[in-house]
Amino acid sequence: MGNENTVEVKRFIAVRRDLGFTQTEFAKLLGIPSTTADIERGRTKLSGKVVAELLKQFKINPLWIFGDSNQQYLSVGAINSVIPKFVTVDASENENMVLVNAKAAAGYPQNIQDASWYKQLPAFDLPIPEFRNATYRGFQVEGDSMLPNLYPNEWVLAKAIESIEDINPNKMYVVVLYDAVLVKKLEKVPSSNTMSLISLNETYPPYQVDIEQIQELWQVNSKITFGLDATTEKGLLKELQESMEELKKRIK
Repeated sequence: MGNENTVEVKRFIAVRRDLGFTQTEFAKLLGIPSTTADIERGRTKLSGKVVAELLKQFKINPLWIFGDSNQQYLSVGAINSVIPKFVTVDASENENMVLVNAKAAAGYPQNIQDASWYKQLPAFDLPIPEFRNATYRGFQVEGDSMLPNLYPNEWVLAKAIESIEDINPNKMYVVVLYDAVLVKKLEKVPSSNTMSLISLNETYPPYQVDIEQIQELWQVNSKITFGLDATTEKGLLKELQESMEELKKRIK
């Protein structure tokens, strides 16, 4: 009888699926030749090197993998840090502001420490006092979950923060998880090790993630927008009122 039903195999598969990797992608990250198929079919034993990589990259508790603990994630020293995992500098050794567009954001969590990957991203120095003496990064907004403050395809410029303890519930953050890059408001859930991710667009309900799943945090402090016009809020309100009146007439 194979090992496909052992605890470690089940949990290895669960980790890969929860993180959203294919067998080939996960194998590459963990240093496994080809794919993880043989491990998942019980043909190859889960090696100590692979378990160590799961701990190093994703904070997976080795005891949990083998069924000896109910705690899936571990916080080990610097692993708990949310500071940037990599920064780029210009010829004068000044930090660049890297721009991560929506397409690049899909691969950001998996390449967060890969120096060669960052070389494909545009980077520049913004000579404005507000952007000095801190690490900033630009992220393109995807989706409408932060309407009306942020629109799809706008860019946010965000400052790196050092600790979960520094979050402000009235601010917006770029949250880098192990499987996604999101822009949200954050609130610590009392008496737990979880964080509530909150959208400004009320059609998207809040949801919770384990704090250990947060790789980096960037506090949004400005944005770049396009297609500005002279329409005022008062003008938009008037248009809405006129539309409502027209709708009422049609109903009657």
